[in-house]
Amino acid sequence: MLKGTPLDGSRPLLLYGYGAYGIPQEASFSIRNLSLVDRGWIWAIAHIRGGSDKGWGWFLEGRGSKKINTFTDFIACAEHLIADGYGEAGRIAAYGGSAGGMLMGAIANLRPDLWGAIIAAVPFVDVLNTMSDDTLPLTPPEWPEWGNPLRDAAAHDYIASYSPYDNVSEQAYPPILATGGLSDPRVTWWEPEKWIARLRERSTSGAPMLLKINMEAGHGGASGRFDFLKEIALDYAFAVWAIEGEAAL
Repeated sequence: MLKGTPLDGSRPLLLYGYGAYGIPQEASFSIRNLSLVDRGWIWAIAHIRGGSDKGWGWFLEGRGSKKINTFTDFIACAEHLIADGYGEAGRIAAYGGSAGGMLMGAIANLRPDLWGAIIAAVPFVDVLNTMSDDTLPLTPPEWPEWGNPLRDAAAHDYIASYSPYDNVSEQAYPPILATGGLSDPRVTWWEPEKWIARLRERSTSGAPMLLKINMEAGHGGASGRFDFLKEIALDYAFAVWAIEGEAAL
């Protein structure tokens, strides 16, 4: 955030999270985040279980049968930031991609009231169906992370309890943007499509549920420096529009 930013809950907050595969969110400089910070936004990263930010045990406590910890940790981070004046409920943009997109789907179902916008890039949201389809090349290698619902009834029921697509309900969801890639071998394009379709059907808020599929991209998004930045710009423009623009009025 900019020096002198008031910590009274008045500034928009973007909270980023991932929380999977033991991948830590290490401190680093990212020039693209300054486009929001220069507007007076606060940018925060949630070091949630599922990553290894606090050691290997931090990873083990957020995988398999303990996956729910990833989602509740992200919510707890948002609540802590609100308590300390970094944001307020309804004016937080939650942001994550891939397994972090699953996180976005889960926290949308669990606490829709906290978010003013949710951005889910190539989101792994149809978890139960994907983990039950062993014809997909990446499904068997993923079973150690999520569980094998084909052979383990407990894993099936646990995945079903949090799988974002399967748990969309009739409640007031915030504005949501989901993006995908037609050639994505990791998160197939129909996952965000199915998810957004169900959100449009069941959300009671009337907030926009937007979908953008890049017809020339895979899991990593558009190739080339400037095309990639255009995708980031779209995500940030959506956040600004949802929190500060027409959608917030």
